[in-house]
Amino acid sequence: MKPPLLFLCHRIPYPPNKGDKIRAWHLLRHLAAEFDVHLATFVDDPADWQHIETLRELCATTFFAPLIPWRATVASVTGFATGEALSLPYYRSAGAGLADWVARCAERENVRHAMVYSSAMAQFLPSTGGKPGDAIARKVIDFVDVDSDKWLQYSVHKPWPLSWVYRREGQRLLDCERALAVQFDYGLFVSSAEAALFRRLAPESAHKVGHYNNGVDTDYFRPDPTLADPFDGAPTLVFTGAMDYWPNVDAVVDFAEKILPTLQKAQPLRLCIVGGNPSDRVQALGKSPGICVTGRVPDVRPYLQHALAAIAPMRVARGVQNKVLEGMAMAKPILVSALGLEGIDATDGEHLLLAETADDYARHLDALQRGEHAGLGERARAYVSCAFNWDDNLPEVALLLRGEQAASQKNSTCAFAASGLTSNPPAAATSLRGLS
Repeated sequence: MKPPLLFLCHRIPYPPNKGDKIRAWHLLRHLAAEFDVHLATFVDDPADWQHIETLRELCATTFFAPLIPWRATVASVTGFATGEALSLPYYRSAGAGLADWVARCAERENVRHAMVYSSAMAQFLPSTGGKPGDAIARKVIDFVDVDSDKWLQYSVHKPWPLSWVYRREGQRLLDCERALAVQFDYGLFVSSAEAALFRRLAPESAHKVGHYNNGVDTDYFRPDPTLADPFDGAPTLVFTGAMDYWPNVDAVVDFAEKILPTLQKAQPLRLCIVGGNPSDRVQALGKSPGICVTGRVPDVRPYLQHALAAIAPMRVARGVQNKVLEGMAMAKPILVSALGLEGIDATDGEHLLLAETADDYARHLDALQRGEHAGLGERARAYVSCAFNWDDNLPEVALLLRGEQAASQKNSTCAFAASGLTSNPPAAATSLRGLS
């Protein structure tokens, strides 16, 4: 008999077609092998309803609550009156049925373990009359990113009054994150950098804050020259990601307006923006010469395979950029900003290329086309194969849920076949460091 486990997730974790869903899906699938999982989640994209059977087959029981983003946004303004982070009423407004289902499930199944994915979902844990979750003996929260800091980053790039709203959200959400870190047995993040930041912001919970890395399916994301070329041989830079996500929109708009024109003066270079639900600003870019906006595609790999390089010019970022990991797994040269590289710990010039300005991009592209970075892609692929492996990183989460000591002090080695080096793994390669 497997013990029952509540798994609360802010967005349906299938299909794994964007960053938060990729991590949630792999975590859920792993935990389902060791627990009878009772999944409660929101569905905020009508296209995702067709996938609920996949999750029903994996889990013991499931509950899917519809969430209409514009309605939830309107409802979130009640947070101004209550003094809480707007993210909490955003989900609460659509979660009455979900909360009832969770309470009944926990009582019926005698649930003693809970995995909460995203801070806003903690409010739906069953309570015995005190704080949410006090009826659960063992609970772990995956914050993923320090979301409060992301809102503070947003505030810098937005005009008033949005700058004030986003700054307030960052401050209120940090209060919420700190309170949850105290209440939960462990709080986990997507990278060592995120965990270190949160320890500084919440020193009272530093002893029970850790991280486990995302993984990359390196069997799926691998170089394959037989994939059809969507660019017809034209030199093309590619940006991949959900194109209704503001940091992605901000990155490509800034790149297209400030950097690409300079690069195009030197050569007939194209930019291809690949990702679902492109915003109006992104769609407008598609009307410019040399820029292609694809929308959702069935397979992103041909675009990565045949691009001159993949780019991640992030100006706002938290956590880990899966677009960077997937490009590295495809052995593709990656041109990335310092913010886009946070949490990956790869080395500039060894695994990828740091680029902030038009001059940086021009210099790196010239070097790539002259063959000066031979072996860069192969070393990148070897690095992510070692450091970002789901099979290595996920088992310790189950140990934490069971109350067993995680194997966070393991001292394995990784062989970087491409470079011939064998060394101790980088900090990013070891799961759940920092826990005591």
